[in-house]
Amino acid sequence: MRRRLPWVLQRLEQGGIETSCHATEGKGDAAHAAAAAVERGYDLIIAAGGDGTLNEVVNGMSRHENRPMLGVMPMGTTNDFARAHGIPRRWQEAVDLIVRRYTRPVDVGYASNDKYFINIAGGGFLTDLSYEVPSKLKTMIGQLAYYVKGFEKVVNVHPTKLNITAEGVGDFEDEYMLFLVANSQSVGGFEKLAPQANTNDGLFDVVLMRKCNLAEMIRIATLAMRGEHLNDSHIVHFQTSKLTVTTEDRVQLNLDGELGGALPIELSVLKGHLSVIVDETGMTSYK
Repeated sequence: MRRRLPWVLQRLEQGGIETSCHATEGKGDAAHAAAAAVERGYDLIIAAGGDGTLNEVVNGMSRHENRPMLGVMPMGTTNDFARAHGIPRRWQEAVDLIVRRYTRPVDVGYASNDKYFINIAGGGFLTDLSYEVPSKLKTMIGQLAYYVKGFEKVVNVHPTKLNITAEGVGDFEDEYMLFLVANSQSVGGFEKLAPQANTNDGLFDVVLMRKCNLAEMIRIATLAMRGEHLNDSHIVHFQTSKLTVTTEDRVQLNLDGELGGALPIELSVLKGHLSVIVDETGMTSYK
């Protein structure tokens, strides 16, 4: 991004957008910068980076009453939110999309530990991957870094007993390999992991994987790549606007690929909380 910045700023200026820039220097910096931009009355905030950067910007914006438009330039390893919304990966096309400034309301998830997320909340052995993979490794080999770390963890895979109460659905108590609370279809690079999810329907799509062995996990992962896993006997899927997850074990919470605390937690939807710039025709593609 640093190398491309002069061209990005020139293209934005040609499109009638006067900008100022902030280069993040550490964890939490993007959230502080976004909050400061809201307080100073900016009309638009652009998050240039991956899902972690976007999560910080969303947290910096979401706690304010008057929130500006949000633009996204996907420059991370996975870019789940951009994948789900067809926001182009090519920076020139992403900038052109921002210049047109067509927005749609997007739901935001709120966690009871006063954190926000825009794409995914989850827990379990696989959801730890995103914040356990070193950033240097992600920079060097990209998406492959997650598979490398996944092979390391899968040897020690074990289920966790969870108690889940979903508003309007019911209670679930069982041993689960993982739980995913999806706001969009794309999770961890799997573009159809929650194929029925929609970021402005006011609902989470919850996917639970019951206790299973390694061979069954591999089979389910293969189905998930095609979006055909929801009918598997090991998978529980439902939609809800609020749920509570508790456990007697120590389970970390993943929010948009970042460590977001630990269980117990209550998660709820803030419908249409942010206005995100997308393609007005729905024709652009992340690829």
